[in-house]
Amino acid sequence: MKAVLCKAFGPPESLVLEDVPDPVAGDQDALIEVKASALNFPDVLMIAGKYQSQPSFPFSPGGEIAGTVLSVGAKVTELAPGDQVFGSTWHGGFAERTVAPAARLMRKPSSMSFAEAAGISTTYGTSYYALKDRANLQPGESLLVLGAAGGVGIAAVQIGKALGARVIAAASTQEKLQVAAEAGADELIDYSDGQLKDKVKALTGGKGADVIYDPVGGALFDQVLRSINWYGRILVIGFTAGEIPKAPINLILLKSCQVVGVFYGAWSARAPQESAANFRELLSLFEAGKLKPLVGRSYPLERYADALNDLSERRAIGKIVVTIGDGAS
Repeated sequence: MKAVLCKAFGPPESLVLEDVPDPVAGDQDALIEVKASALNFPDVLMIAGKYQSQPSFPFSPGGEIAGTVLSVGAKVTELAPGDQVFGSTWHGGFAERTVAPAARLMRKPSSMSFAEAAGISTTYGTSYYALKDRANLQPGESLLVLGAAGGVGIAAVQIGKALGARVIAAASTQEKLQVAAEAGADELIDYSDGQLKDKVKALTGGKGADVIYDPVGGALFDQVLRSINWYGRILVIGFTAGEIPKAPINLILLKSCQVVGVFYGAWSARAPQESAANFRELLSLFEAGKLKPLVGRSYPLERYADALNDLSERRAIGKIVVTIGDGAS
C-alpha cells in the first residue's frame, strides 16, 4: 500500500509517499481501507516536532479518518468487515490502509460522505466537549468564536446555535465571515483591524461575551481577556497564531472569569463512555439537520504537501481533507 511518511522533522515538502507493508490489526483493532483523512493543526505541529506528544519515526500524519472496515481483531464484536466507519487515530491517516482501536471508531451515517465524516471526529468532538462540558454553555448566553471559519470554529458556531446561544463569529477576512454567517452566526466581527474588544463590547451592551472560544491564541488573547463578561468562561482550544500567550492574571481576577483548558484528546481517552455519549448526541444533531460539516478543500493523497501548507498558512475554510480513491463521495 501507499503511505505518506515523516522520517525526520521538517516542512510538508520533507514528507515522502512510499510503498509500505499493510499494517496488521491487533486483537482489539480494526483494519481500515481509508477513504478520507481530515487535517488538524496538530498534524502540522507533529511533522515539525512541535507537538506535545510524538509518534516514533517513521509515521504518517492524519489523525482523523473515514473508511471501510476490511478486517477486525479476534476480540472485536462491535464492528464487522464492510462497515463504513470514522474516528480519531492520532496519526496514520495519510495512507491507503490504517489500523485503529475498534473502540475509537463509529459507524458512519449513510447520509454523511466519507469526506464529511473524516472531518467530524476531532473538530466537532472538541467543540462539543468545550461548549457543553467545559463551559456549560446555556441557552441565551453570548458565545464569541474566534477563527470562526476554520474547522473547529465552524463546529463551534453550529454547536453554539444548536445549544441556544447567541453566536458572535470573529475572523480575519470578510470571506471567512461570510462562511460563518452561512453556518448560522448571529453577529460578525472582523478583527483584522485590532478592535476586537470594542466590537464585542458594542454587540453585548458593554458587558462582554459570556463564553469565548479561542483556537487562535497569540497577541489576540489579551483582547480576549478584555472581552469577557463577569463570570465568563474563556475556552483555550489551541494556538494557530503560532504564539502561546501569557495571561495577565489581574484581568482574570477583575472579571471573576475562568480560563478553561480544553484537551479533548486526553479527555476522550480518560472518559471513553462520556465521549461516546457526546458523539451520539452530535450524530442526532446531524441527523436533525442542525450540524453540517464543511469540507472547504479536498486533495488527493499525492498532494499531501499542498493540503498541509493550506492549513499551516491559515488558508483553511472549514476542513481540509485528503481523499483516497473514491473517498470524496
